Amino acid sequence: MDIERFKKQIDFVLEIDKEKEIYRQTHISDYKRQENDAEHAWHMAIMIYLLREYANEKFDVTKAMMMALIHDIVEIDAGDTYAYDTEGLKTRAEREKKAADRIFSMLPEEQCDELKLLFNEFEEGKSPEAKFARVMDNFQPLLLNDLNGGKDWQKHKVRKEQVVARQNKSRPGSQEIWEYTMRLIEENVQKGNIKND
Repeated sequence: MDIERFKKQIDFVLEIDKEKEIYRQTHISDYKRQENDAEHAWHMAIMIYLLREYANEKFDVTKAMMMALIHDIVEIDAGDTYAYDTEGLKTRAEREKKAADRIFSMLPEEQCDELKLLFNEFEEGKSPEAKFARVMDNFQPLLLNDLNGGKDWQKHKVRKEQVVARQNKSRPGSQEIWEYTMRLIEENVQKGNIKND
């Protein structure tokens, strides 16, 4: 065993435990508390595996699951940026790049490079794996919001055009899931959970 290499890997493993303390705006299904980033990533990874048949194109499931598991690690430093926070979104990419550089560089060089490539591929959203992982990144909080009666949408006075714009980014990854989300959005507009434009 290369002790120095192993120590770097363990230091990274312990550092990413901090992801459990990054709370998102989305609440868990019973609305008792906000979901944390690690729970979101785990949920996405399972969804990628279970819902893979709805992808627009074939993709490497393991690679997409790994993208889901690492995509929000950067929020340990950068913080969670709410999907509808227009000001926060302006600086998110810069904050997350700086965080990726610091956190992934804790690993041995080739693992650092590998995870950075996966992270950047997810952010670019062009590969089949990234497209489908991003579908889950959009779909998972939408499902929780729908399940808890739209309380998070109501709290933030979210408008239909905002939710549709976010979910439209899912269409390249899954036409079928996108169609389903459009129905859920309409239902929540009708219920008054999402403000109609």
